[in-house]
Amino acid sequence: MSDEAQSSAPQKWDAPSIDGAADQGFLTASRLQDLQKQAYDEAWQSGHADGMKAGAEEIRQRAERFDELLRALARPFDLLDETVEKQLVELSMTVVKQLFRRELKIDPGHVVGVVREAIQVLPGSSRDIRVHLHPDDAHLVDELLSPADGERAWSIVEDPLIDRGGCNVIAENSKVDAQSETRLREIISKITGDERQ
Repeated sequence: MSDEAQSSAPQKWDAPSIDGAADQGFLTASRLQDLQKQAYDEAWQSGHADGMKAGAEEIRQRAERFDELLRALARPFDLLDETVEKQLVELSMTVVKQLFRRELKIDPGHVVGVVREAIQVLPGSSRDIRVHLHPDDAHLVDELLSPADGERAWSIVEDPLIDRGGCNVIAENSKVDAQSETRLREIISKITGDERQ
């Protein structure tokens, strides 16, 4: 037979399967239910993965924001610590000054020891030594202390700008600042480990 004759020959028709075997046939209720469950499961898994990813990103952003807030909260405490430390040092200096002034009223001879120590700090070759003292202290030192035998000669200069209990010893090439304020600052800087003067 020719090709034309074969193509026009009737062919057998098979009825489609309705039981859903091999993904063929009509949709049945159970097959439709299986497809819905499969679509639901796939959508749930996709949504769950997207939700987990979005949740992790939101947690990361919130953690960063929380860290920023904690750092911002810590800054004022750092400043507060520094401010409190400065105020405590100032308060300590004020209290010590008051105690020092009170001690001078009780025992004004304290200045004699200060003058002796300041003169001893000068280099051995110092000349023209002048001890600058508050006028009240100058009279007391003049009465109680004079250069001992073998000690370098020095003179007293009354200086109302010098606080009671302290002195400035000035020589040709040297100066010793033994004022009460300076000595207090040195003591406090040793205590606080600070070099402020």
